[in-house]
Order: sequence, then structure tokens, then C-alpha cells
Amino acid sequence: MLRQYELVDRVLGYDPEADEALLNRAYVFSMAAHGSQKRANGDPYFSHPIEVAGILTDLHLDDETIATAILHDTVEDTLATPEQIEKSFGPAVARLVDGVTKLSKIEAKSANERAAENLRKFLLAMSDDIRVLLVKLADRLHNMRTLHFIPNPEKRRRIARETMDIYAPLAERIGMYEFMKEMQTLAFQELEPEANESINKRLEQLRKGGGDQVARIASGIRLMLAQKGIKAEVEGREKHPYSIWRKMSERHISFEQLSDVMAFRVIVDDVEQCYRALGLLHQRWPMIPGRFKDYISTPKRNGYRSLHTGVMHSERVRIEVQIRTEKMHAEAEFGVAAHWAYKTGGSVQPDAKSRWIRELVEILEHAASPEELLEHTRMAMYQDRIFAFTPAGELIQLPKGSTPVDFAYQVHTDLGDQTVGAKINGRVVPLRTVIQNGDQVQILRSKAQEPQVAWLNFISTGKARAAIRRFVRNKEQSELVALGRRFYDAIVARLPTLLAPDALDLAVKRLKLPGVEAMMEAIARGELSDQAVMEAVMPGSSAEIPAVLADARRAVSVKGLTPGVAFTLAPCCTPVPGDRIVGVRRSDAPVEVHVIECPALQAAPEEDWVDLAWGDGSEGGTARLNVIVRNQPGSLGVMAGIFGTQGANIVNLTLAERDASFHTFQVVIEVDDVAHLMRILAALRAADAVVSAERTEPRAPLAA
Repeated sequence: MLRQYELVDRVLGYDPEADEALLNRAYVFSMAAHGSQKRANGDPYFSHPIEVAGILTDLHLDDETIATAILHDTVEDTLATPEQIEKSFGPAVARLVDGVTKLSKIEAKSANERAAENLRKFLLAMSDDIRVLLVKLADRLHNMRTLHFIPNPEKRRRIARETMDIYAPLAERIGMYEFMKEMQTLAFQELEPEANESINKRLEQLRKGGGDQVARIASGIRLMLAQKGIKAEVEGREKHPYSIWRKMSERHISFEQLSDVMAFRVIVDDVEQCYRALGLLHQRWPMIPGRFKDYISTPKRNGYRSLHTGVMHSERVRIEVQIRTEKMHAEAEFGVAAHWAYKTGGSVQPDAKSRWIRELVEILEHAASPEELLEHTRMAMYQDRIFAFTPAGELIQLPKGSTPVDFAYQVHTDLGDQTVGAKINGRVVPLRTVIQNGDQVQILRSKAQEPQVAWLNFISTGKARAAIRRFVRNKEQSELVALGRRFYDAIVARLPTLLAPDALDLAVKRLKLPGVEAMMEAIARGELSDQAVMEAVMPGSSAEIPAVLADARRAVSVKGLTPGVAFTLAPCCTPVPGDRIVGVRRSDAPVEVHVIECPALQAAPEEDWVDLAWGDGSEGGTARLNVIVRNQPGSLGVMAGIFGTQGANIVNLTLAERDASFHTFQVVIEVDDVAHLMRILAALRAADAVVSAERTEPRAPLAA
């Protein structure tokens, strides 16, 4: 573990103006706060934040960031408070510590909810100051280095999976490839130990068979370039096991079929020499088609710049070569940490190279659930990129597999919402067409257009998926509010007197709902009964309703029972007058009246059956319907209007299924008898907006 003076000396070594007193106070405060706490390996817990700070000194970060690293676990794991941090170290360090603090104590929530809430707060914090992300990545890297000390294998796998899914991609997205590679390597060891061991054994066999092949090839490249007047530093390495395993998985090939397990970096003085070195390599050894990528003229989204190529070396092996300048190399190794200035007197904002961070924050506003947030965020972080151009020549970066719809949403959300067609390289193409690297894409738009649910079947970006899902949710809500308003008007029409102007607002308060729209939506979903609505808008007005319903129930009678024997209408099949019925005796319970076709009868012995018939003048009951309507404006109004015209009161309505063309509703209505029900079904089927209307089949048998 680093000693206090060693840590301070490291910082002063690259930043003589650093606040030495701040670092010393942070060291002492953290040591005192963590006290006798121990880590899983038996070391003092205090060693962890100091090692995290040490990792960040290798990146030459500022004193506030180093202090944050030293303090990053004090609020979560000790009795220290955010107020103490701010008082002792200032608002900037307090804000950074708060952004880094993990929310692992939210035990009451599901794993997805915890991960999503961690990610939500984390993304918002790092969008304000990227140093939050740098400290968090160093924290996770040190935790991964000591992961093997944790005795619980499930906990180790959870941490490794979270690292692979979230933190390694985050490191990649800000260009910190060394962090990314080490995290992936350590997580891979935990998640796929057998595959990791197998690949390492194969690499060891290659080393024994080929001698020091990497050093020989690197020396040969360096000598060849020097002979042509280019001074270059050449480094060679084997690709790490996770990178090899991922290529084997993606290409469905064996280790023996994988031809490029060695990679070389050629570092030269300037951009001109980068291209000269590339030409010389291609003259000396055959280029492998499809392996050349120019990230200097078109940098990656995280600002990464380099030339990549693959050649067939004279030692009969394929090798990958990356050519870059010293500055490009520093940014490739440590990303934003290599070139962002922190001595600005305030928070550090992401620049154009980190536009993706702002896009992730935009996704936060669109996601409706933890699952959606995690899905969209991982989509935004963890995909290889392609480049496409607008008609004006603007370069747009997208994940591989993107379509014109993804392209439109990447340019602007409004453009995505209004997309009606697209041209790729001047030709009109279907919206599901996959964009290729270098394509020019023109979006055809119309203000009358709106996002389509069917687009979710082929889009690739989290931004597009989040925007479409938000629109669908809002549209569904507006339709439910409109339907609830119609139901509300019908309920109010049954009140004995006209309502006062403020009756609706008072009803919302009595029901403790956030607003009128929420009340209408609750009515449409069947979450508020007619009586509850009546009582809310006019207290005391629902007193007559139970008597009316009781009268209706008394109007239902059956023949075949001993006088005085109670009966109930079975909820599994909801018989109405006119149905063929049979009763089932229940011990210490009323006789249950079922439709003769009800599956529940199969579970009852025949000796318990009672032959029944409807009594004279019986009327009143509930029926369940399955109604499919077209996904077009006014369809719900047509359905509700038919129920009203036919004198059927809606007891409950549920949207069971929804797609681009149709909505399926499950409806419970009050009817007089079977003849009344048949008239309602006939009226529904006659409407153009209704695709089908059927009485729901009886449900599965109930337990006796």
C-alpha cells in the first residue's frame, strides 16, 4: 500500500502546484473513517482507496480527483456524511464523491433495479464531470484485481458480469483501452475459467513452437522502416484471451483457424509518416483485404485515432498493425485522461468526443423501466461503429446493423419521429435496410408521420428504441384518458343533480391522484369503480347504487333448488340468463351456478351436480368479451359508443395486447340476458373499427 508521503510525492511530481494540504487531509480523514475495517483478503480496508488513488496518479490527474479517490468510499462505508466532506474538502470534492458513491445498500430492490439506479445516478454525475467516471473506473479496476479474494462465487460472478457489461464498455467509450483490456481479462477469468485456461495454454504452445516470434517480427518491422528513413518505435504483443475468445465466438471458428493473434504498434513522429509507414508495410507484405481502417481521417466516437491494417507476414502468419503518433498513442491508452485539462476552477464538461454521454443522459429521460434503461444504455455503449454521411456531408457514427430509422434519430429526434422513407446513395430503400460503412443517407420526412411500433423490430440504437417506446406509451396514455373521459361522462349523467364547476378537481384530491388525466386513465383501466367515481365527485350519491344492484341480483332466480338455499353465479364462466346452467354443491357454501360448458364442472363429481334453470323474469349478469379493434383514431370511442347505445354498462376494461395494427381488449359488461349479449356482439361485429368480438371462453377450473 502507498504511504502518505509516497502518494503526495507522486502527485507533486507531475503537478508541482497541487494542493498538498488537501491530499494530506484526505489521507488522514479516510484512514480515520475506515478505522479497523478489513477487506476480503485481510488487508485494512483503507488500502483500497489509496490504491485507487495510486492508479489515478499514473494518469497524472489533478489533486481534486486524487482526493476524491481517497474519500470515495467514506460516505457509503463509514459514518462520514456528505456535509462533513463538503466542510473539510470543499463543494467540488463533495460533488465528485457523491457522484462516485455506490448505491449497493438498496437491498429492497431487484438486481435490475439496483443496477439501473446505480447507472442512472452515475451517468447523470459523469455528464456533469467526467472525473466521476475516471475515479469509478479506477475503483472497479482495483476491485477486479482483488476479486479472487471474495469467497462467495456468486458474488464474484455478479461483479465480473457487471464489469464486462457496463464498466469495460464505459472505459472503451472514453478511449481508455488499457483499463478496458485489463477489466475484460480479469472478468473473463471469472466468467469463463475453462475457456480462459484453454486459450492461455494454446498461446503458451505457440510461444514454445515459434520461439520469440513477436520480438522477431517487431524488430523486422522497425529495421524495414528505418532503412526507408522512418524512425519508429515498434511494440508487439499477443492479443489478450478475451479478445481471442470473442473473435472465435463471433466468427464460429476454432483457435487453430484464428490467424491473427499477434498485434503490433508502430509509433512515428507525425501524421505524414503514419501514411508513409502504411504504404511501406503494404509494399513489403501483402495486405489482407477488408482489414484496413483509417481512424485518422475518420476518428472513432471516443476520439481514438490510428491506422489499422492486416498483412501476411513472411513468417506465414497474419498480423495486425496499428500506426499512430505519440500523441495518438497516449490518447489510445488513456483516452480522456490523456488530454483533458482539469485546472479550470470548475467542473469538467464532456467535449464533442463524448457526445455519447449526452445521448445516454437523453436515454435516461425516455426509459420507462430499469430493464429498458439497461437495455438501451448497453446498446449505446457496447456496439462496433460504422460511418455514414448526410447529404450535406456531415459524418454520423452508428452501431453496425443500423438502419435509416436509427440514422434519422441520431441526427435529431424530430427527424426520426417524422421519417417516412429514405434514400441510400441516391436510391429509395426500405426503412429496414442496413446501412453500410460510407453510405450517404437522405431521410424523407413528413410532419403528418409519427413513430411506428413496427420499427422496434429492426432498429439497432438505444436512442431510437427509447424514443419510439416513449411515443407509444404517451399515445396509449392519451387514448386511455380519452376513453376514461367518455366513461366519466356516462357516470356523471347518472347522478341525481348537476355537478359544481370544481367537483372534478375536488374528486381528484379525494382520490389522492396526481391530476385529472390520472383519474381518467384509472377509470379506463377499471381501477376505479362507478361507485368510487360517484362518491368522489358527489359524496353520498353512491348510497343508492348498492340497493339498485341488489334489486338486480334479486331479479336473478333459478329453478331446481330447495327454497331458501343460497346460490352464487360462478366467476369462472359468468353465466347470464339464457345460458344453459347447472349447479354444484359446495360444503358450507352457496351452490355455484355454472354454464354447462364450464371446465370447472369436470372437477366436480356428478353426484354434486344440481340440474337448474333460470327462473321466470330473471335478468341481469356480467359477461366477459374479447374485442379486437383496429389501431386507428376513434376505435375505442366506437367500441364504447356501441356499449352505451346497447345499454350495457362497462364494469372493467383491460388493454391485453397491442401491436402496429390492432388492439385487443378484455371487457366485462353488465347485460340483461343472452339475447342482450348477442345483440351487443352483433353490433360490435358490424362496426368497421372492430375486427372481431367474442364472448370469452370459461376459465380453467377453480379449486373446490
